[in-house]
Amino acid sequence: MDQHSPIAVFDSGVGGVSVLRELMALMPNEHYHYFGDSANAPYGLKTTNQVWNLTVSAARYLFEQRNAKALVVACNTATAAAIHDLRAIWPEKIIIGIEPALKLACDRNPGGTIGIMATEVTLREKKLAALMNRYSRDCTVLRLHSPGIVELVESGKADSPEALALMEEELGHLRGKLDALVLGCTHYPFMKKAMIAVLGEQVDILDGGPGTARETMRRLAKAGLLNDGPGSLTVENSSGDPEKIRLTYELLNVK
Repeated sequence: MDQHSPIAVFDSGVGGVSVLRELMALMPNEHYHYFGDSANAPYGLKTTNQVWNLTVSAARYLFEQRNAKALVVACNTATAAAIHDLRAIWPEKIIIGIEPALKLACDRNPGGTIGIMATEVTLREKKLAALMNRYSRDCTVLRLHSPGIVELVESGKADSPEALALMEEELGHLRGKLDALVLGCTHYPFMKKAMIAVLGEQVDILDGGPGTARETMRRLAKAGLLNDGPGSLTVENSSGDPEKIRLTYELLNVK
């Protein structure tokens, strides 16, 4: 492993592309290996132990078979279930998890009402509970569980009538009541168009991708592992479905 080794970006499927595009924009000279575990998606409906096993197995593969110099766990559910153990198993490795941008939402909207939308696993883990307790003194924080989003994104329907109907069903009752919406799953940013259509453009919609990219660059710079280019991207998906590879590249260009 050296500066020319790849940064591995891992997600339960194609959602982590929302983090990958932030990484590539910030560090275009890096080699990236994106691994989506669509064969086992969605993680949000699994037990914590199942998510832990899948995440540790993927990390082992990416470190040992793909010689990753850093691992970005671009999945909130996997981060919540396994990030502390990943760092304990590989203490010498650079391992970056993703955290919902709740602090940023509260900083931008002091005293406001903040919705945090996440999967079932993420919502029940202690990591998110601690984060919410820390900032609920400054804002009113609402926990929102919205099933079905991951499946729509994985099927390439993030911008579709079905997506708009789902967001109306899940968020319509909050129209005019939210100052910000924090997205606690990396699949969710691809549904922002439908979210804005339901909630309005005045609602601040935030995700953890930009912060994760900045922290990855900081850690690589500190270790002297930043690459000087040119960069590249390799995409792999556990499903073996070429459509998932095509969708991964397509989502890279979604704004």
